[in-house]
Amino acid sequence: MAGATITTRDDGPLLVEGEFRLLDAQGGEFVLDRKPIALCRCGASHNKPFCDGSHKRVDFRSRPRAESETRV
Repeated sequence: MAGATITTRDDGPLLVEGEFRLLDAQGGEFVLDRKPIALCRCGASHNKPFCDGSHKRVDFRSRPRAESETRV
């Protein structure tokens, strides 16, 4: 399986592209009908863990930027 790319969207979701599996906390696998997928960051989605656009309604603001020395 090739790697996935996860991109933060300004004031919006995480966009996940490539080959990946999405599992819940108990190891159950979500059925993904389409890719890429958008994962909620704002916490207001009615379709968690997926984004449903609620970040626009709640005026979610987040614009993280990677620093050249960022380490995780």
